[in-house]
This record gives sequence, structure tokens and C-alpha cells, in this order.
Amino acid sequence: MPIPGNLLSPTTEMIDPNTSGWASKLNATLVKGVGGRNGDGCLVVKSVAAGEVQARTVSSYPVAAGTTYYAFADASGSVPERIGIRWLSATGTEVSVSWSLTTLAASSGWHRVSVAAVAPVGAAQAQVLLSSTPAGAAVNHFWENVYLGQPIRTTGNLLPFTTESTEVDASGWTPVVNATISRQVPVISWSVTNYLAGGHALAMTAVAAGNASILAVDRPTVTPGEEYLAYAYLQPPTVASTAWIELRFYDSVGNQIQAIRSVLAPPTPATGMYRQQVAATAPANAATCSIAAGLDGASAGQVLRLETVAILAAPELQSGSVLPYADSSFEQGIAGWTVASGVATLARTTPWGASGLAGSYALAVTSSTATQSVLRSVTMPVTEGRNWRAIAYAHPAAGTWSTVTVRVRWYDAADTDLGASAGTTYSVPGSSWYGMQADQVAPAGAVRAAIEIVPTASSAGAVLHLDWIALWEVLPLTTVAADSGSGYVTLTLRELPLDSTLTVCRMGSNGARTLVRGEGGLIDGQAVTSDLLVVEDHEAPLGRPVSYRIEIRDADGDLSTRGSATVSLALDDINLAWLKDPGNPQRNLKVMVEKAPDWQRPIEQATHVVRNRRSKVIFSGRRQGLEGDLSVWTRSDEERESLHLLLDSGNVLLWQAAPGMGVDDMYVAVGQATEGRTSPLAQDEWRAWQLPLIQQDMPTTTGINGSGGRTWRDVLTEFATVADVLDVYDTTEDLLLDRRG
Repeated sequence: MPIPGNLLSPTTEMIDPNTSGWASKLNATLVKGVGGRNGDGCLVVKSVAAGEVQARTVSSYPVAAGTTYYAFADASGSVPERIGIRWLSATGTEVSVSWSLTTLAASSGWHRVSVAAVAPVGAAQAQVLLSSTPAGAAVNHFWENVYLGQPIRTTGNLLPFTTESTEVDASGWTPVVNATISRQVPVISWSVTNYLAGGHALAMTAVAAGNASILAVDRPTVTPGEEYLAYAYLQPPTVASTAWIELRFYDSVGNQIQAIRSVLAPPTPATGMYRQQVAATAPANAATCSIAAGLDGASAGQVLRLETVAILAAPELQSGSVLPYADSSFEQGIAGWTVASGVATLARTTPWGASGLAGSYALAVTSSTATQSVLRSVTMPVTEGRNWRAIAYAHPAAGTWSTVTVRVRWYDAADTDLGASAGTTYSVPGSSWYGMQADQVAPAGAVRAAIEIVPTASSAGAVLHLDWIALWEVLPLTTVAADSGSGYVTLTLRELPLDSTLTVCRMGSNGARTLVRGEGGLIDGQAVTSDLLVVEDHEAPLGRPVSYRIEIRDADGDLSTRGSATVSLALDDINLAWLKDPGNPQRNLKVMVEKAPDWQRPIEQATHVVRNRRSKVIFSGRRQGLEGDLSVWTRSDEERESLHLLLDSGNVLLWQAAPGMGVDDMYVAVGQATEGRTSPLAQDEWRAWQLPLIQQDMPTTTGINGSGGRTWRDVLTEFATVADVLDVYDTTEDLLLDRRG
């Protein structure tokens, strides 16, 4: 599968169907191998003689000096390897090479190597270099899944790339106590599609026996009262010591005011990378935050490695849930859960990855006797008179459990207990994970609530695991709203089942179905990755009622459907029309129509004159679509510039006129556009445009090109000043889409 944003062609990236994207640079012959990860093919670099072997991309790719670029590949071989970015001038002269560190050990298993560097002054092009140094001739080294392009970031990460990943250097980190910092390239086998993971890891080495720790130097700003999630992949030492991460908050003058720790419980022996998470709500006086990591009880020389470090706004396991992340997922402990009654004891499962749905851990409930216990969460804000849904996933891990009840307990403003809802009781046979939910209406006066889970053990020593717990106000599964001013319909889908596929169609009043466009193109069998989906349908017709049909197919192929209410978009002024770019709705523009086209429908014909026959013989092709000139006005400099931006890409556009104007919605390609003045007065901002239109089919593969979660926080973590931003982006749209000049 091609890597998003890769400058390399799919053939060069995947080595499928051939090795045409690669050339020998030093002491090597190249052949295509099999058994690759990203497609079956892989690049075999065979040494001609002992000594360093290098292969390079055949093509050189355009780069901008001063911009950071990132390259990675998956490798396999009998000797350690490294990867490099070769910087070339505009004439193809080598400027310099940025090399990764060499892998710590050789491995015949696929493992990641990578490098990131700033393109030096004079660099206009770049190539990827692959290098190893065998001790003899005819030694094979295998390469696959190669990338060159912009750094691939964790969406929403408050930390900059140099802190999230140590591919450039380790300047984003500082020792705190008893530690030194370096970079290493351990042999780690990441998933082939885990593009966030690189080859370099941050290595903290304990100077002497005792506790050791390091801290990220960045201090991203936070909002008091908002919940944040921090995580890092940790590779602890194999000798016993305790590895941990901390989410730390600071006040406006830099004093640390809170630190929440999450301890890794690795399997034995611990040989891989394990993602450890920690979540907390920013205190009232918090201004910034950071992340720390360390070892307790370390031996001198022990090493803790970190990879893919992030701080971001805590995600909702269930859209709209009011339960804190830590209390929902148990990644750092039992959080605010308590045993309200009964003999049950609570603990986090161990080791890492042994049990869990929302992460790597779950809540372990152990009952010493065959009795009932009541488990209670922290209290959360609710609104009286509204329907609330609680859900918990559970599975028996040891012994047997007869039933589990899920319910909600309510409290008023004075914290008086208003009692618990009846809840819903479930049986729990076997050892699978079961989703258990209960709906209840908050009684009058209720302002806070706690989830209660009531398990009944039927054997002494029984253990029950709980995870993915949430409480949220039940809103309609499907809502639809028309925004006539902006010319689109918003469709909101809630409580979508994960691991299913989704198809969304727009239904016309005549029963016609049209697929709706999403970020990945038309939503037709799209994988569901979140329980909430918001779609802006910018291609909905004007003045005609539409509704939406949603088809959901689960992993077993079973189909369920939903329908929406009917809405309609209006256009108040019949003299206006929409020109829309289906893939870039931020460019959509309303223009004033001077004159609709006089349509032509060309046809290819071959005319033959037959001797002694009056009528010609004509062979005709199929008559083509509509062609004609649309005359429009722009009434301001802003509209004129917006129309230029809309036309610049040359993309297929959607023309929508007001209902009753005798023109159907039409996808069109715009030919050579003419911009003319309407008055000899230079200050007149009106312009008359002639837009030659040729009717087109609806684009089927174009997805909506949006920010994908990019926010001003992402910009602030990378650029110190506005001047730095202006040096990189030509337009505000380029800034929004991270499209660098």
C-alpha cells in the first residue's frame, strides 16, 4: 500500500513490480526479491566485494532548503545498516549526505531504519541512500517499504517533531537526575503501516545505581480543566527496574504544580517497545505541560529507550462521554474507582498487553468469596431529565461470575445521594469480552452521577476484567442540518460500531441514490474507525429535498441501515450560482451570473461522398456532453481573488444554479478563462468573466482535502514566529493543509 505523502513512486517504495526505481551507487548489484511486507517484492542489494555497499533512488526529488525531510525503510540482513538522504543541487551535484546512525545489531527480521534532517543551503533535490558493510562478496541485504517526504507526525501532538521522534537529534530532551541522553537505533520490528515509528530511539542511561529520569524541554500551553493524554513507547532494560512516564503541569512562571505517573508493567522478559499512557486534567492554575520518563531502582549503565512521544487532548473512548480517560481505560491504575460494598478488590491487570480493550491494561476485579460487590466510579456532571447511557466491557478472567449489573447513581448539588437507577443485568458465561450498557433518565435535581457496576461471583477467587467504560447523554443516532448560507448539508452519525464498514448515500425525492463524498473519496464500504462521523455534503442539490441512507455492514457481513430526516438547501438570490471544488470545499464561491451558456453538444463524424449518389454516408460517434461559455461577475477584489484560487488547480468543479433557472447541477472542466473590466474606471472592482465549460462525470476517487485534525497548536509547536510561517507557506490554505512551498 503506498505510504501517504511519499515523494517516491509506488514502484520505488514497494519494489513492485520491479526494481526500476533503484540503482547501484557503490559496490552493489540489485535484483528483485520476494517475501516483502509492503507487497511481495523487496530490493536485494548484493555486495560485489567486501566493504560498504550503497544503493540509491534512480530519481531525484525536489526539496526546499531549510525544510526538514524524513526517510525510512524496513531492512533485513546479516550485518547492521544505515539509511541516508543525499542532497543535490539544481544541477545534480552532491551537496552533502545526512546519514542515520548505524543499527545496533544485525537482524534477519524486518526492522525499521530512518533519518531526518534539514535540507542544507544549496539543496534543490534529494535521493534516498541505502547502505550496509558486509565482510565479503555476494552478501545480500534486503530493503522494503521506503519513504521520503515531510515528517509524519502524530495528529494533534503538542510536542514538536524533534521531541516526538529523535530522528534529527536529542535536543528536545534534558537529563533530570542520574542520567545521560543519547540516540540509538535498536532492532525493532514495527508494523509495516506504523509510519509514526522510526529507527532512532531516545536512550536514557543511568549514570549510577538508583533512580534516573529525563524530561522533555518543550512546554506546550494547556487549558485549565481540560483533560490531556501523554504516551510514549518504552523499551525497559531486561534487568529488574521500574520504568515510568509522567505528565507534568506547570504554572505561568514555570513552577511544577502537578505530576501524574504511569508505571510500565512489562512482560518477562521485556524485549520490545511497549506504549505506556498517562492522562490527567490540567489544574486550575496550569499554564504549560511536559512529559518525563525514568527508571526507579536502576543499575548503573541500564538503558531506557523511548520512541513516538506525544501529548495531546485526551480522546473520547465514546463520543460525548463525561467519564475521565484514566477512569475509562485503566492505563495508569484504577483511577477513581472504589469498592462501595462487598469483598472485591481492585487492581490494574499485569503484565502489559495481557488484557485490555482501550489500551494495554484493564481493571481486574477479584472476589475472595462467591458474593456480590458494588464498584463505583468518580462522579461526573450530568443534566437532569436527560437520557444517559452507561457502558462497560467485561470478561471473566478466572473462576465464574453469574451476573453483572450496570447502573447509574445520582447526586444533587449538595452531593445528596438520590439513589441508583435499576440498571440492566447481564449474564457472563465463558471468557469473551461482553459489552454491557444501560439507559436511564437523570431524576429531577440530579447534577452529578457515578457509574456503578455490580458483579456477582459464583466461585471464590473469581477474577473479572473491566475496560472501556463510558457515560454519555444519548443523542439521536443520525442528525442532518442544512446550511444554505455556506451551501452544504451536515450529516452527523453517532454510535457507529467499530470494525464495520459504512456506505452513505444521498436520496433524492425521485428515489435516486448518490454516494456522498468523505475524506477518502466517496463513502462506499469505508472502514469505521470512530463511533462518531461528521460529513459535510457540499454536493447536495439546491432547492430540492434530500435525505440520507446509511448502510452499516459488520465483520460477518450482516447489514443494518439508518435513515435521516429530509432537508433542503436554499439560494435566496436567483442571480447567484455556486462554483464548488468537490475536493477542496474551502474554495467554494458564490458568483453572480451574467448569462447562462448557450450549449453545444459536439459529435465526431466521418463524412464520405459516394460517386453517383446524392446523399453522403456519415459515420457518427456518440454525441458528447454539454459545452458552452458561462458569463459571471465578481463584485469585489476578494471575490476576484477567490475565483482565481478556485480556478488555479484545474480541478473538476460543480456548478449549481438556483432552482427554476433551467440548469441542472453539473460537473464541469473550465477552459481558458477571460477576466474583463466592466467599466473604464480603474477603481471599479467588478469584473466580467467568460468561463468555457465542458461537462464532466462526477469525480469518484477525489476525497475532501481538509486539515485532518491540524490545529493552530500544531503550527505553534513547529514555528517560533509568524515570519517563520510566512517563509514556508504561500497562502493560508497551504498553512491549513500543511502544503509547504
